Amino acid sequence: MSLESILENAERHEKSVVYYRREPDDFGSQFATRNVDITYRDLPPAGPDPFVVVRDGERFRGAVSADTLREFLRPPIRHPDDLGELSPAYRAIFELLDTTVFASLHRRQLLATSRELEDRAWRVGRGTFHAGFQSVAAFDAQRSLYRQLAEGTDLDIHVHVVPGADADSVRSLPVTAHIDPDADTGRYWFLVFDGDGDDRQKCALVAEQRGPDEFYGTWTYDPSLVDSAFEAVS
Repeated sequence: MSLESILENAERHEKSVVYYRREPDDFGSQFATRNVDITYRDLPPAGPDPFVVVRDGERFRGAVSADTLREFLRPPIRHPDDLGELSPAYRAIFELLDTTVFASLHRRQLLATSRELEDRAWRVGRGTFHAGFQSVAAFDAQRSLYRQLAEGTDLDIHVHVVPGADADSVRSLPVTAHIDPDADTGRYWFLVFDGDGDDRQKCALVAEQRGPDEFYGTWTYDPSLVDSAFEAVS
């Protein structure tokens, strides 16, 4: 398993929703960066407010108002510790978004998602956490956060930097520094947390840089895919 194969696997998991609307709008733009198939249905003028139905094949999974979904999709998207605590509609939304591919996301959006994964690791406080940085400069910008993670928890933190980099700034922290990883490290932004063995806490982000500030990738809370990502970075 490689980081590239993680993305290939996510590409095969296209999801679908049905959007009921009164008139055309920009709803589809919210999914423009994800491999989600959207079907549109028109509502009568006197009908209900626009809403979204999530289906698994022919099986109904849940429905939620379009306004609620728009609010939900604003980053960072926080994943609950226990999906069973959610209503069926919100659980369906999380399952819809989980493991879908995003494209053309920029650095600021990925940072928002990264904070959610790092916060989850902080709250658990144990387990193994891998973070890949495309340059030492990128790591230096997050140095204080990773010092806090390392000194304020019992996490086993592994920081990966590109081969040949001057990694003294990484070595100065109580983390395991990987300064001679696979050459692909320079292409990927990744975070992988094993949840200290708890499937409900596992999470991963894998993003390939395809432009100066453009990334293509996936984030997931699916335990099996997180395990595959963990294997890839280990």
